[in-house]
Amino acid sequence: MFAVLSHTSRGTGRGRLLQGAAAVVVLLGLLVWWLLPIGASAPSGSVTFSTGVTSGVYQRYGSLLKEDLGRDLPDVSIRLTTSEGSQQNLARVASGEADFTVATADAVAKYQEDGKPGADRLRGCARLYDDYVQLVVAKDSRIRSVAGLRGKKVGVGQEGSGVRLIADRVMTAAGLDPKHGITPVPAGIDTMPGLLERGDLDAFFWSGGLPTGAVTLLWQRYDIRLVPLDANLVARLHASGEAASRYYRSAVIPADAYGSAQEGTPVSTVAVANLLVTTDRMDAGLTEGFTRTVINSRDRIGKEVHPAQLVDLRTAIYTAPLRLHEGAKRYYRSVKP
Repeated sequence: MFAVLSHTSRGTGRGRLLQGAAAVVVLLGLLVWWLLPIGASAPSGSVTFSTGVTSGVYQRYGSLLKEDLGRDLPDVSIRLTTSEGSQQNLARVASGEADFTVATADAVAKYQEDGKPGADRLRGCARLYDDYVQLVVAKDSRIRSVAGLRGKKVGVGQEGSGVRLIADRVMTAAGLDPKHGITPVPAGIDTMPGLLERGDLDAFFWSGGLPTGAVTLLWQRYDIRLVPLDANLVARLHASGEAASRYYRSAVIPADAYGSAQEGTPVSTVAVANLLVTTDRMDAGLTEGFTRTVINSRDRIGKEVHPAQLVDLRTAIYTAPLRLHEGAKRYYRSVKP
């Protein structure tokens, strides 16, 4: 009897050990399945990135970013398309004509405030760098303030650009009618420097990262000067009551931004943030990867496009007036310390 009981006990013990081992294997398998997205595929497909005018910062930044996206997202085809600027960029993304773009925060707020088609579907991925308003004149020009533009031929940016928005607001804040107080010339940064050089413009507005290549090339061959925008203009912009105007801040263009053009003197101006924009239609995995590349490519792109050096993980999450896209949220959670 004892021998039989002993044999049964040994058999029961081995059975329990096997059952326990099997349970551990199952638990490990479930843990691996939970930790690793088995069966999940890498982002693939094609996306269109709407940039800006040919010689502007948006376009140059987009071209360099495309190279890094090609490395990080090898199964995604990236197509770049030039544009007139922020306003056109937002309309393209909202309508589905483009998938990602860069636009200024004031242009986004204006698009929302006007209730434009698809405004409620726009989402932010990252706050990038600031644009600085640059009012450029010939060095020997008598124009010393925005009010001094009265009656002059002024480049104000293309109709669909963020430059046009901010130029009109700045002139209005200075007490100047942007339609009748000047002769507005709707040109972009690709043509305004040449027009100023030939005397076909008395001044032009540009809003972009520092330094902007087209303005740098202009001062290298032609004597120019930047007209200061005093701090009172920002206060007047904020007092206008427009939702978009709250995104403007006082800023200073460094003395060496354009070499000798400023004769060693910093210039007061107005700045506004740029945002990486998409819509809620965009795949979360692809958006997460796109956002990751934007942040990680800062140093490499910044060597050639200086404003990219200012992209900062600590502030990138602040994309007001846009809500963060779910894919961008995933990225920021993944790198949160």
